[in-house]
Amino acid sequence: MIIFIKLILAHLLGDFIFQPRQWVEAKEQKKLGSYQFYLHLLVHGLLLLLLVADIGFWPFALGIALAHGLIDLVKLFAQNEQSRRYWFFIDQFAHLLSLVIALWFYDSSLFAGMETITDKHWLSITIFVFLSLPASMTIKTFISRWTPLPDEHSASLDKAGQYIGILERWFVFVFIMAGRWEAIGFLVAAKSVFRFGDLRQSKDRKLTEYILIGTLLSFGLAILSGWLYEQYASQWP
Repeated sequence: MIIFIKLILAHLLGDFIFQPRQWVEAKEQKKLGSYQFYLHLLVHGLLLLLLVADIGFWPFALGIALAHGLIDLVKLFAQNEQSRRYWFFIDQFAHLLSLVIALWFYDSSLFAGMETITDKHWLSITIFVFLSLPASMTIKTFISRWTPLPDEHSASLDKAGQYIGILERWFVFVFIMAGRWEAIGFLVAAKSVFRFGDLRQSKDRKLTEYILIGTLLSFGLAILSGWLYEQYASQWP
């Protein structure tokens, strides 16, 4: 799969390293009327040919470059100031998908053995989904009776706690899958330093207890999910 890594490297170089901010601004203002748009596609095509180092790859490099331009145009015409961050991720996912499709047509044998999703894969996917919003809603519902009154003098990012909880549960599950249980302790310690230091300064005991219960439930669900994965996955090939 080294060729796929080279395709990703070419994309990263072309989209982030060799695309000055001035090019991005020109594309957003003039779109198809900016020469920077075409230079950007040319850079992508040349990087693909250079890194793959196979002259026979040129039709696929051309196809990837054209697909890249089409994806960029959709983003340029569809995005606005409010949706810019969403279109960034949609744009990058579409570029990655175009690389996979091009690689499939170039040499489908590289995907041999990847068509089947095993039982372990289904189990891990299910656990990852559970540890996201379902777990957040479960924890929120469980501790809702203790929700402290909002502090008008404090400020928090919108849904920051929810996303922090999802990420920490995913990290814990990945650590368990990798057999790195000690990393969970590091994660707990790191969160304690940043989170409970602020709570100690606020001297709000109810809020501290509320967050502590939520944190313990979050880690508990992640650890339980990881333990169940180990118990069942060990029985499957």
